[in-house]
Order: sequence, then structure tokens, then C-alpha cells
Amino acid sequence: MSHVTRSIFGISLVVAAAIALTASATAQPAAPAPATPAKPNPPKPAAPKPPQAAAKPKPKPAPAAAAPEAPAAPAVGGVQPTLLGTFGDWGAYTASPAGKKVCFALAKPANSQTTPPGRPRDPAFLFVSSRPAEKVKDEVSLIIGYGFKPNSDATLEMGGATYAMYTQADGAWVKNAAEETRLVDSMRKGTDLTIKGTSARGTATSDVFSLKGLAQALDKVGQECR
Repeated sequence: MSHVTRSIFGISLVVAAAIALTASATAQPAAPAPATPAKPNPPKPAAPKPPQAAAKPKPKPAPAAAAPEAPAAPAVGGVQPTLLGTFGDWGAYTASPAGKKVCFALAKPANSQTTPPGRPRDPAFLFVSSRPAEKVKDEVSLIIGYGFKPNSDATLEMGGATYAMYTQADGAWVKNAAEETRLVDSMRKGTDLTIKGTSARGTATSDVFSLKGLAQALDKVGQECR
């Protein structure tokens, strides 16, 4: 996928992130659960990339044992995503903006740091998205919560490997798309990853994302968007 197409999608995500809901829905392992958070808008077909206005999600009835909460998901192309399930620190979602199906796994940072400390920023989200109509599978993207420094790269670090991410506005994508398959395979087996970037005002950020539950979330996404 071209950088231009990804960038268009990223701009949509930026709008979505700005109105993302803070509420979240409780997932049921056995059946899909509706989710109504607000998040990034999609690319060409208005599908999520690095996964908007929304309606608040309705909490699902709590099961006998407390289940983990799904990260609040943004609206996709003006369509509220449906929660397919919560797996560890990840939520699996689907939406059909403009009639084109989009599925994505979504997580928020487990830990965030800024230098200088205490700098304000909007919520950050990490996506792994699939858009069958565009033949896109397991695309890794990020909404960082501020405008990146123009012409700067972000970096994704995991297991001793570093991946460059090109940036636009507050979105970031893996610079070398050919590396995504290897990256996602490593993410399925890993414990966490760190993404670092610099804002237009010179603030350095470091976000740690837990990978607990990602493999299961991606399996669910793969079942929904074949």
C-alpha cells in the first residue's frame, strides 16, 4: 500500500482519536459484543489506517467472573465499531464504513513517558488492521496523541529489533511494508513493544504497549475479515 493511501487513512484516524470515547465495553468470550467508542477514520474506503465520531458504548452484563475491559475504540468512517471480543490487553473490532468491512485489533499504552515530563497529549492507540476490499492484512499503525515533528520518523522497538515508522500529523505506519509480516509474527509471540517519537514542539515520547492477548485478538479479526 502506498504511503499516500496510508496517510489519507491516518488523517481520518486523527479526527477519530480526537473524539474517542473514554467508555469501554465488557467482552464475552463466547459471543461478539457491541462496542461504541469513538476512534480514527479509515483511508481510501474509509477504513482504519495506523485503527470518526461516535456513540457511547453500552456496558455488557458482567459475567460471574470479572472480565478484562476492551480498550475504547474510535468510530471508523463515521460508523461505530462492534466489539468482537476482549483478549488480555487487546480488543478486536469490526465496522463497515461505506459498506466496506474493516477489522482491527486495538490497544492503549500500558505505560507512557514524555521528556520533558508532564507534557499534555491526547490518547494514544496501536492498531493492527485488515481491510479485505483493499487486500490489506495485519497493517500496523499508531495514533500518538499529538502532531509529530514534520519529516521525522518514529521507531518501534521489540525483542532487540527496531522498525522505522514514517509519520504524518499524529499517525505513524511501518516505513517498510515488507517488514510487517515479520513484525506481526514477532508481536504475536512477544510480551511488549515500545514506540518512540518526537512532537512538533520537541517533546520526546516513549509508549510501551503490552502484547498480552494480541495473538487471540488477531485470530478473531482473521475469522471476521477473511
